[in-house]
Amino acid sequence: MVAGVLAAALLSGCAQSVDPIERLGRKAAQRVHPTHAPHGRPYRRWGLPAPLAPAPRPDRPTGRAEKRLPPVLDRVPTHDKVVFLTYDEGAEDDPRFVAMVRELRLPVSVFLTDSVVGPGYARVARLRAAGAVIQNRALHDAALRGRPYDEQRAEICGQRDRLKARLGAPTRLLRPPRGGYDRTTLKAAADCGIKALILWRPARGPGAGRRGRGAPPHSGDIVLAHEAGRPLASLAVETARLLRRIQARGFTVGRLEDYL
Repeated sequence: MVAGVLAAALLSGCAQSVDPIERLGRKAAQRVHPTHAPHGRPYRRWGLPAPLAPAPRPDRPTGRAEKRLPPVLDRVPTHDKVVFLTYDEGAEDDPRFVAMVRELRLPVSVFLTDSVVGPGYARVARLRAAGAVIQNRALHDAALRGRPYDEQRAEICGQRDRLKARLGAPTRLLRPPRGGYDRTTLKAAADCGIKALILWRPARGPGAGRRGRGAPPHSGDIVLAHEAGRPLASLAVETARLLRRIQARGFTVGRLEDYL
């Protein structure tokens, strides 16, 4: 009888014990993740007055696929009250920005130069996993304009292949380094599968003239929210300010790739 009581006690203790791995999992599940902000309102965490409105479903233009050379765009032809946020490499260096993209489901496009990213592809992978779309900015941070076709093609196709190998990211948009391009760039880009060259309009802030900082956004603007080489204080803070200005004008943010 004593043996039976001891056996029952041992079985009871085993049933109540928790595997160490399971215990760690339970503790992790109990932590409050930033995504689960109070009352399920992550936009408040970033100082936004309301959630970003969903972008309208774009009307895709017809006939563009028949063009031999890709178009060069700093805005998308649309009447939707939508703008597009783009970034160059460096955006992946701010972990709070990565969290913002994930929590707000913020549609952003990030253009990468291999020689500038260097060993930072693991951070880029985290940004991509958060929801950013990664696009091409050539292998090196040197203007393409004026260079022979073979060099330009190597720069564009080389970075296309590098992004595919490192991130599994197919790319169909190109931001030429420093904004420089010529007809040879367009031909090389087309031969590398690029559908459009993406230039930009500067992010507009308060307190300036009609055509400079402070001008209201226009439908379809492609905004450069952060450019390569610019000192990075807190990209999340800068982006939150920009989002508030966009919302105040009755606009929202769309995914560039959906409109092209």
